[in-house]
Amino acid sequence: MYWVYIIKSKKNNSLYIGSTANLGQRLKDHNEGKSRSTKRYIPWVPVYVEGYFSKGDALLREKNLKYFGKAYSQLKRKIGKSLQSA
Repeated sequence: MYWVYIIKSKKNNSLYIGSTANLGQRLKDHNEGKSRSTKRYIPWVPVYVEGYFSKGDALLREKNLKYFGKAYSQLKRKIGKSLQSA
């Protein structure tokens, strides 16, 4: 199973979008500072996860969320309460 995830920094409320085959390990890596792009904003908490059977589908969804504002905006509206409570 492949996962597309959004995590939120408790330090400055920024969001990060990623994909992985091992969600637990990837979140641990983010919080241990092993990811150069997220280590400045530790700690991170998950706010949204989608599962895919195909790695290609997960990567395409991650790309769409990162580079196409409309998909990202729609998802942020959909999970607005989760973003506020995290």
